[in-house]
Amino acid sequence: MRKLRYIVLLLSLAITAVGCSGNTPREKVVSYWVDETKDMPMPEIIPSPQSVVNYGGSCYVNATADISYTAESLKPAAEYLASFISLSVKDGNDGVIHLALDPKLDIEEYRLVEDAQGIRISGGGYGGVVNGITTLFQLLPESVYAKSLSFPVELPLCEVVDAPRYEYRGFMLDVCRTWMPKDAVMEYVDLLAFHKINTLRLHLTDDEAWRMEIESHPELAKEGGFRGGDAKIWPRYGKWNERWGGYYTKADMREIIEYAAVRNIEVIPEIDLPGHSLCIATLHPEILCDYQPDTSRAIGYDTRSAFCAANEENYQLLDDILREVCELFPSRYIHIGGDEVDMSQWRRCPDCNALMQARGMTSTAELQQYFMSRLAEIIARYDKRPAVWNEATEGGKLSAETRVYGWESVKECRASAAEGYSTVVMPGDYFYFDMKQSTRETGHDWAAIFDWTKVYSFTPESVGFTAVEQQNILGFEASFFSELYASNRPETLDFLHYQTFPRMVAFAEIAWVNNDNRDKAEFYKRIVSHYDRLDAMGVAYRLMPPTVEYKDDILTASTNDESKLYYIIDSENIEQEYIEPISTSKPTKYSFISRRGKAESPRAAVAAHFKTITPKFDITSSMDDSERFSFDKAEGYGRLARTSRAADVGDWVMFTFETPVKCRRMVVATGNFQLPRYIFENGYVEISYNGESFERAGALDCGKYTIEYPVRAIKAVRMVCTSRGNGAEWVSIQPPTIYPLL
Repeated sequence: MRKLRYIVLLLSLAITAVGCSGNTPREKVVSYWVDETKDMPMPEIIPSPQSVVNYGGSCYVNATADISYTAESLKPAAEYLASFISLSVKDGNDGVIHLALDPKLDIEEYRLVEDAQGIRISGGGYGGVVNGITTLFQLLPESVYAKSLSFPVELPLCEVVDAPRYEYRGFMLDVCRTWMPKDAVMEYVDLLAFHKINTLRLHLTDDEAWRMEIESHPELAKEGGFRGGDAKIWPRYGKWNERWGGYYTKADMREIIEYAAVRNIEVIPEIDLPGHSLCIATLHPEILCDYQPDTSRAIGYDTRSAFCAANEENYQLLDDILREVCELFPSRYIHIGGDEVDMSQWRRCPDCNALMQARGMTSTAELQQYFMSRLAEIIARYDKRPAVWNEATEGGKLSAETRVYGWESVKECRASAAEGYSTVVMPGDYFYFDMKQSTRETGHDWAAIFDWTKVYSFTPESVGFTAVEQQNILGFEASFFSELYASNRPETLDFLHYQTFPRMVAFAEIAWVNNDNRDKAEFYKRIVSHYDRLDAMGVAYRLMPPTVEYKDDILTASTNDESKLYYIIDSENIEQEYIEPISTSKPTKYSFISRRGKAESPRAAVAAHFKTITPKFDITSSMDDSERFSFDKAEGYGRLARTSRAADVGDWVMFTFETPVKCRRMVVATGNFQLPRYIFENGYVEISYNGESFERAGALDCGKYTIEYPVRAIKAVRMVCTSRGNGAEWVSIQPPTIYPLL
């Protein structure tokens, strides 16, 4: 028989005054005790640890317990833990929870023990101790994430020993396309820390914005941090009619860096060069190549976006900028870009051509290698090393200390590793979390359409990495480019959450665990068990779609994640809780969605609910179509058309149907599929039922308008522009998406 043992580690005096008569007798308060007779099952730990031993039995922590540390360097970790569980912190080794360094462990390795002597977390370095704290959070009730634990708290008697597979487990956050205030970034840092992600790379500059204060050139952030309205930077992706944005002061950035460091997260800045520089070029057009561009297609707007590689003054400007970046960030690496450079600008530049000839260069890729090498020399003067996108290696060998981020494909990741570069593996078709998660959801689709299951399936071996190439894998990085976020309620973190969780949970597992034997069904159970924690964290994550079946006039829906189900009847657009199967002869009228906490699923229905039709139509416009993307491309459905220039006030695009179309819904849009760019930034839609007279239906939203249950068959739809230009040289035109009557 196991016996009940009470281990009193801290006694405190509880003194209560009763009126004016004096004090009650002193009481001993037990801070920690063990009950070996009560087994507590081990909670699921994500990422999965290398070794877990459940001793059997439970331990209890009371509100009078404390946290101790012996190494002064661990004080921030102790205070971090205390901020969630509201216990006092002290220097020493006799706390109920004790943090220590163990030189026998690797720097991020940890050992967590919960037994009769208390709770002890030891790590090979600061990161190891924080990893142990992260695991302790998962052993506690999920209310720890909301900082609302109720004492006493029960935990299992156990020992966990663990270490990561890769030293680099990163996430790239694009704060350029969509502005995220300091507090929002730090809130997301917490979510990364809860999943043992140890690197945050901030995409701080791009065509759309400049997000970091540079004291030697204050206009970069003060003017480049804002777009739209009366700002100098053209608006894109949302918020077209207001001055919108922001930037991080150096004090803001220091706060983010320090906040992340406490949580074992290194912050790496990215200054994207020499391309993706339209923002800084708008403020400093002298950085561009020395030729006169034709701006007529863009209604007078200069769309060039690359630094001139031959202009020596550019390197002085970049020295000013990069010096301040290097001085601010503790990270050894500075990401200096190197992706998607429009080299046609260099080919038209007499100075760039002269430089190429003088140096015997035969391609503009070599000119990019020259530019990136110059940047590497600049940051080397400030004791930093370069990190680049994979394209930067195409023009020749960069220095051996260069870190390469492979994003275009697995092939490019392998090529970088094969050339001996320390490689961060982040192919878009596995790790770009701005991609759609299913065909009918918001997101990009240029790389792939995938949910957490594809993320979880990734192993270097399964995609062809050789043993030699694997030796140069520094780690993995997931990313979120935020073009779509700007038009999806950027005032909250919900869209970012939905796109990244639970994909981030799967990513955390594969970046940490050295085990390539994957069982998706088993891991899904672990994800569902993790949902309570995500709920407590306030994450608006994505649930898997409900399962919908129709048989014998009965429509049923179900989930396997303890979420609540709701149904929507088409045309009513009112959610009602799904209680029991629905008897109906028209199942296509129903769609379903599930919710729990802030999480929700995409809509699900029988397949016919999402069916579309493709009646014949012609496109006409006040603008000519482009030669390469002519109007007939969109008239065939499934492809985009383009105009030959951007739109001006009064320009229009019209769809005329061969036969009037009866439908329940029709979506007409300018812009790319899934991306509100190359659009009518402002405008309205008109409908004609006879092809001659038109009536106004409503305003375009992100270049798009949905006609709901038109009163009669539609003969023509016309989109009219009410604003000048769109920051580009054309308007994209989508074929209409038409849903038949049910």
